Amino acid sequence: MSDDRKPLVISAPAPRTLDLVFSDEARRALHVGYRIVEADAEDIAGLPDDVLREARYIIGQPPLSEDTLARLKSLRCVLNVESNLFNNMPYETLFQRGIHVVTTGQVFAEPVAELGLAMALNLARGIVEADADFRAGKELWGGDGNRSARLISGAEIGIIGFGDLGRALNRVLAGFRARIRVFDPWLPPSILIDNNVEPASLDTVLQNSDFVFVVASVTTENQGFLGADAFASMRKGAAFILLSRAGVVDFDALIAAVASGHIVAASDVFPEEPLPLDHPVRRQAGFLLSAHRAGALDSAFKKMGDMVLEDMALMDRNLPPMRCKRAERETVARMRSKPVTVN
Repeated sequence: MSDDRKPLVISAPAPRTLDLVFSDEARRALHVGYRIVEADAEDIAGLPDDVLREARYIIGQPPLSEDTLARLKSLRCVLNVESNLFNNMPYETLFQRGIHVVTTGQVFAEPVAELGLAMALNLARGIVEADADFRAGKELWGGDGNRSARLISGAEIGIIGFGDLGRALNRVLAGFRARIRVFDPWLPPSILIDNNVEPASLDTVLQNSDFVFVVASVTTENQGFLGADAFASMRKGAAFILLSRAGVVDFDALIAAVASGHIVAASDVFPEEPLPLDHPVRRQAGFLLSAHRAGALDSAFKKMGDMVLEDMALMDRNLPPMRCKRAERETVARMRSKPVTVN
């Protein structure tokens, strides 16, 4: 196929890059099958009219105005290569025109779930602290080193949110014979039951769990909805593990709950990223910290490129995308996650 007959793709995946998202083989396939125009997200509107008119796909989710979208006359799909969809384009117009908006974020579900399990195991068994004590010559041997230890096996576990990440977390927990309750107001109970978890209210999850995993996206309804009252309602000594976005939590209240000794906590996400060096959570005992690295494996990034290629191939044949997760008309404009700034 001559270059001028290849479908045109606008690439604006910042902070991702095509090299990050595509393996060498997939990158070659992308260039064999498509014309690629690379652009900064803020410069999309300034692209030549012929580029915008011919663009079939956008890799990334740059902000699009109504005027710019009107110039994208051949657009079939916006392929977001982050983990969350953004409220930065006129979704109603996109849906009216039959333009798909999809995300490859499910590639992060398994690696984040595995790190979440590791965090829970550490909070249960004090692995990091015991290692530090050993290196400092302050180790406690045998039972003396397990005075606050407990098992995940047979524990009561709560999961808040049950999208791709919640389901992946449920799978990695399967071998622990735990009782797992789930709160997700966007899902019918039957889906939870089919996944062998118990549907439950938020209060029930908080009050009856030894470990609470938070994997809910930030929406217009739930920003900061886990605050001081929520933490106070948890069992004394319970573990709170935050894996999705910090926006669902009153982070100062979470630090205070840990500082009081009522709960322990772990987080892979923070209100500001990178986090200021003087932020109090850096000095808080009982709070395990991870620098938003749970999903950032090269193997996960490369799966994104494979998904993008497969879905573009389907849409080239006038079929719907199947590998990426499609935005839903009823919920997409309610998402309030911030874009990442560091891969």
